[in-house]
Amino acid sequence: MQQRLDKLISSQGSYTRKQAQQLIKDGLVKVDGITVRDRGFHIDPEVNSVILDGKEFAVEKFVYLMLNKPKGVVSATNDRSQKTVVDLVPDELKKRNLFPAGRLDMTTTGFVLITDDGDFAHRILSPKNHIEKTYEARLAESVTEEQLRMVADGIVLKDGTECLPAKFKILEGGDNPLVEIKICEGKYHQIKRMFAAAGNGVIELKRTKMGNLSLDENLAEGECRRLNEAEVALIAEA
Repeated sequence: MQQRLDKLISSQGSYTRKQAQQLIKDGLVKVDGITVRDRGFHIDPEVNSVILDGKEFAVEKFVYLMLNKPKGVVSATNDRSQKTVVDLVPDELKKRNLFPAGRLDMTTTGFVLITDDGDFAHRILSPKNHIEKTYEARLAESVTEEQLRMVADGIVLKDGTECLPAKFKILEGGDNPLVEIKICEGKYHQIKRMFAAAGNGVIELKRTKMGNLSLDENLAEGECRRLNEAEVALIAEA
């Protein structure tokens, strides 16, 4: 698909539209080896090669970022009073239309996927595609077999909302056990509400995995990094 040259350059996040137009005007942009000074020149990024200021200009159709979300940050694109997950993205990427694919509440930490690919986000979030999201939940009280069975079978929340069956395993026992839980839907405060309906509570919650891609252990809270094609494919594996 053909696009305006200035729009294509600015779409990658490193330059504003005005900066891209100036680069073209200054003769710093070549298309297929020929200098182009017309900012309205149209090219097909899948067919034509672009050299920008002497370097190959690689075009990414979409961007996919793994963020290790800290507490106190809103899973939204923007918010008038609270810091959002998009606020934590490096400045050079903020010019893209980024959004979080799925939400974690303010007190929940861990893996948030940030992207500008709406179709991909819909595919991995739709319950019918059975893409699991894995969490570690620290519970308020010792957990009983009955509570876990209720959650595993597909518990009905206190307001009558029905949840799909979930998978679980106990990682640590004791008075405040740590439980791993896998769900393929994302209702509002779902895991906390599931355990509340079962007669327990959640005091700490962290998302550790989306699909078959685990949160990078080297990624500090508040940091994010790009995902490669293989990693993106792992997210979409049911």
